[in-house]
Amino acid sequence: MNKMVFISYNEAIEDEVLETLNTCVVKNYTKIPGVFGRGTTSGTHLGNDIWPGRNNLLLVVSDPQHVAQLVGSVKNLRKKLGKEGIKAFVLPVEEIT
Repeated sequence: MNKMVFISYNEAIEDEVLETLNTCVVKNYTKIPGVFGRGTTSGTHLGNDIWPGRNNLLLVVSDPQHVAQLVGSVKNLRKKLGKEGIKAFVLPVEEIT
């Protein structure tokens, strides 16, 4: 069964995240730029003078093998970049129409 990887990351690390996708041979994804939020380690990003910065979201649907590779690569990127902020969440995909 396919799964969706929901990746939230600081827009400052866009190049590193897209390189991770290329390394994992991810060709198809949906990107939602300029989202706001707050994380325990990454802080608050609301795109204003008080809370500058924004996040981006990537949605990737793939088979379990490629999902495992992508999640492992996100974990490595998280270790490398630390507080810059990236997280991956894996969700089941019940149907694709």
